[in-house]
Amino acid sequence: MKFTDGYWQIRKGMTPHYAAQVHDLETDPASVTVYAPTKKLQGRGDTLNLPLITVRFSSPMENVIRVKIVHHKGARPAKPEFTLYEQPSNVKIINEENAATLTSGDLSVRIHKGEDWLVEFIGGNKVLTSSGWRSIGFVDTPDGRFIHEQLSLAVGENVYGLGERFTSFIKNGQIVDIWNEDGGTSSEQAYKNIPFYLTNRGYGVFVNQPDKVSFEVASEKVERVQFSIPGESLEYFIIYGPTPKEILDRYTALTGRPALPPTWSFGLWLSTSFTTNYDEATVTGFIDEMARRDIPLHVFHFDCFWMKEFNWTDLQWDSRYFPDPDGMLTRLKSRGLRICIWINPYIAQRSILFDEAAQNGYLLRKPNGDVWQTDLWQAGMGIVDFTNPAACAWFAEKLRALLHMGVDTFKTDFGERIPTEVIYHDGSDPFKMHNYYTHLYNKTVFDLLVEERGEGDVLVFARSATAGGGQFPVHWGGDCTATFESMAESLRGGLSLGISGFGFWSHDIGGFEQTASADVYKRWAAFGLLSSHSRLHGSSSYRVPWNYDEEAVQVLSKFSKLKCSLMPYLFRAAMQAHQHGTPMLRAMMMEFLDDPACTALDLQYMLGDALLVAPVFTHDGNVSYYVPAGHWTNLLNGEQVEGPGWRRENHDFLSLPLLARPNTVIPIGAHNDKPDYDYSQNITLHVFELEENQQVNVEIPNLNGQVETVFEVSRAKNIIHIQRHGPAKDWAVSVMGVKTNASAQTSELKIELK
Repeated sequence: MKFTDGYWQIRKGMTPHYAAQVHDLETDPASVTVYAPTKKLQGRGDTLNLPLITVRFSSPMENVIRVKIVHHKGARPAKPEFTLYEQPSNVKIINEENAATLTSGDLSVRIHKGEDWLVEFIGGNKVLTSSGWRSIGFVDTPDGRFIHEQLSLAVGENVYGLGERFTSFIKNGQIVDIWNEDGGTSSEQAYKNIPFYLTNRGYGVFVNQPDKVSFEVASEKVERVQFSIPGESLEYFIIYGPTPKEILDRYTALTGRPALPPTWSFGLWLSTSFTTNYDEATVTGFIDEMARRDIPLHVFHFDCFWMKEFNWTDLQWDSRYFPDPDGMLTRLKSRGLRICIWINPYIAQRSILFDEAAQNGYLLRKPNGDVWQTDLWQAGMGIVDFTNPAACAWFAEKLRALLHMGVDTFKTDFGERIPTEVIYHDGSDPFKMHNYYTHLYNKTVFDLLVEERGEGDVLVFARSATAGGGQFPVHWGGDCTATFESMAESLRGGLSLGISGFGFWSHDIGGFEQTASADVYKRWAAFGLLSSHSRLHGSSSYRVPWNYDEEAVQVLSKFSKLKCSLMPYLFRAAMQAHQHGTPMLRAMMMEFLDDPACTALDLQYMLGDALLVAPVFTHDGNVSYYVPAGHWTNLLNGEQVEGPGWRRENHDFLSLPLLARPNTVIPIGAHNDKPDYDYSQNITLHVFELEENQQVNVEIPNLNGQVETVFEVSRAKNIIHIQRHGPAKDWAVSVMGVKTNASAQTSELKIELK
């Protein structure tokens, strides 16, 4: 929200009160508390009729500093609040004549005691950002009171993140409201609004408020990021890196790590699409044809119309089209398929569940006690109140019956259109619940799956999220259109979401709205199968490849098989997301922070730490992309690519730039027909441009996410030396296209370079 008119003046009807200077400062072993009047004091009389702003500095974990700003503290705490996993550490506090400093790990906050307000955050012996003149304050407006902070931006500093945003990748110059909305991928609205950003200067900022946080990112004041909320208090955290990976490691430790999805979920998903006509025969026909055309398929998804129209959500199969759902699911699962079905948290008035939910108080209510209802989406629908433990248990039991029938997971759609003029069971603030609702919704479903399946076999396919929602993967990009432009904006959104603490992300291959041309579909298929998770889904038409052209069948087959063969590498990248919050799809700046050419790149990405992917977004097959320094190798054809520099290439539909990073070893599995197999059996280690005196450790996980086998690969002069540690299984090494086989008894191998 903007409060000023230009740099100097205040907007009409607004009265600001800024922290002017440090008047008093108190310390205890864990914190520093500052009392700041809103004008400079010349005498005792100035202390009368004057607001006092209290700012407390502390540390919830090492290298993280908490800042709590309060004007009036008498308001009763209102639910909800983000769950934080604090790890209190020892802090060092120095209170000197001119300044006080609190240090946590390598991060410090220095509060100056001079005539003007100045707080500096210092990491690695440099000032990362600061709160200065007219930064902290509250503003009385015609719409009520707002409180804000402004943090400085340095020359060349870029802001990234703030959730899955489809606008420009660098957020400088943008106005971002953290408010979940169902706006599609072609608007400034977002399904997943996360009040967290990081910059290329070595730190991140998490605003610990479920409210509607308004960010002015180098917009109202181009030298600062301002964030504001309605009310009397504001809390945020400065998180030190200095690298983006280290920032995300600490941020996700604080707000929750992504769970590790099961290996089967990384295969190809096929959906019925949304408004198409289908029954068991249709579904079986698709599956038969995918097998006949040699396209590995691993998950089948039933979208909305598995239930009868006007009855969503009743969680009952439409008997007109699915008269024998138990038998159908048994037949599908006998073919090795997993099953996903669509749900949402809205209960239509015609649903058999509506009366039961209404009578038991399981639906959101108006202030007068009536059930809140709308005709937007489903006629007369109500919304499940997930602040009511009984409602959560009731909803979970309805889903449990479907799990026992043979369903494996749920697409947890919607969760953004949550009204604010309602009453919650636990008294939660409906304004704060608007974004947080999706967290409770996805958590209810996720917890049920953990209870039924165990932690290693669980995921949802979710659209909406808030801070901490990355704990419940996977999330997909929402309603995109079937164009290259929408394909590109989807990628921007996914990269921004990854920077916001979400490790796993997917999108609708071919676009959701409209029907793609054959070339868009084929290019999107390659991109989709080089993403974390891969789903064919649309709105009004089936997304099976033969509906486009025969070459689309070849493209889908090739890249689905490629993804399966890459699973030893991809699942290790998934484990990194689970353990450290590093996303599988990584913006180039995350891996190459010191390369200024990577600063703004959003049409290419790193898949894990060793594969560069540049999707093709053109009808003619031309693609321009940037290659960082080193000797890179195209994984598909072995072509050597020299960096740093820009490349312009033309690719047919069976190809795209997919480059292996120098000084890396990529393990390729023995199976290309499924994602869940023994990754260490008959594995081939592909060594790429290993320099002398370099060593790479290749960790091979099992299906439970545990590393069982490690290969140490090193080079001394013209000798590549490989040492295996772990279970005895056949393996091989490929260097510059020359393959050397090793038996299960071989624990050490030396290869001479020619």
